[in-house]
Amino acid sequence: MLNTEPQLQTPVSMPTPGAETLVHISDAAAGRLRELTAAEANPQIGLRVYVYSGGCSGYRYGMMLEDQPTAEDIAVESNGVRVYVDAASTQYLTGSEIDYVDTLMGAGFTVNNPNAVSACGCGSSFRTEDSAGSAGACHH
Repeated sequence: MLNTEPQLQTPVSMPTPGAETLVHISDAAAGRLRELTAAEANPQIGLRVYVYSGGCSGYRYGMMLEDQPTAEDIAVESNGVRVYVDAASTQYLTGSEIDYVDTLMGAGFTVNNPNAVSACGCGSSFRTEDSAGSAGACHH
């Protein structure tokens, strides 16, 4: 007998990436972020990581300390650090590692991104396979 009753379909949605799949904070970066936020009384303070158009390869990374996430953010925790990523940036950052390096050339946070197929010489912009982006000047 054929079932003619309408079947309920479960909506398909993209899973929200967790800390282990969205971004990973290295031990060095986590230590430096704890130093930077040690005097902060707000338990919601975290690292905002985002991607925006620009740079010589098409996209640039942005990072800043944020008091709390917005309603549109995906908030994850990695290595004891809160990380806030806007939904649009997740497609470019999933699987990335945030590291902190201190070399003779300078110190700072870097992004090791498996989604980037090329990066500029200054290391602050990148291009993905799916989108060439619009190239511009290399700014440090």
